[in-house]
Amino acid sequence: MIEISDAQLGIWLNTYLLPLFRISGFFLAAPIIGSNFVPVRVRLILAVAVTLVVAPGQTPAVDVEILSLQMALVVAQQLLIGVMLGFFLQMLFQLFVLLGQMIAMQMGLGFASMMDPANGVNVAILSSVYSMLATLLFISFDGHLLMIEVLADSFTQLPVGVVPSSNVYLQLVSTISWVFSSALLLALPAVTALLMTNFAFGIMTRAAPQLNIFALGFPMALMFGLFLVWLMMGYFLDSAAGIFNEMFIGMRALFD
Repeated sequence: MIEISDAQLGIWLNTYLLPLFRISGFFLAAPIIGSNFVPVRVRLILAVAVTLVVAPGQTPAVDVEILSLQMALVVAQQLLIGVMLGFFLQMLFQLFVLLGQMIAMQMGLGFASMMDPANGVNVAILSSVYSMLATLLFISFDGHLLMIEVLADSFTQLPVGVVPSSNVYLQLVSTISWVFSSALLLALPAVTALLMTNFAFGIMTRAAPQLNIFALGFPMALMFGLFLVWLMMGYFLDSAAGIFNEMFIGMRALFD
């Protein structure tokens, strides 16, 4: 009969249970895997599978008693680290949602919204198009595999039981500003062109007040906006690849 001592059981729990909380927190907040259309049971199975593969080769976990206040603090810390990594990557997809919202508001499609199945909120239909396109590109670039690789490397950069520095939180805040600036840079050509179009309509209305600007300007702005969206697809692939690369570099440097 196989006998397992309390000490050996505690080592096994510290080796696998604590990394499981970090990986579960990551899968809870990460894009695609953490989306609403992925069942919770599937996320849990993926978290357990990744833990069984990743945990044995990582730095040994800190020796903590199972039923203690220190264990509760370490568990909360691991959940926070996993959620931070997932939130850092979630900002990547919110960039494309913001990009579509900026262009849609300028071309008159801001009223056309639909339910985003990933987030469960109403977004502009152009934001949904960009979000789905970014998801397909992310998977085609093996971004889902890079997510797991970065998550596994985090146990080497920040072993279990080590408190992250304050620079981690500052970098998360700077990521939000990076998302807004990147979305603005991507949308700037289309937004500038549509602004010039609306400015031209304003001059036409001023010169000829009898023209119905709402009946004339809206369809023209909409058609011109769709034409600009089609033109932007020419450099969308390269821009998305550069953004993905920059985001993963930032994630790897998060705990350095």
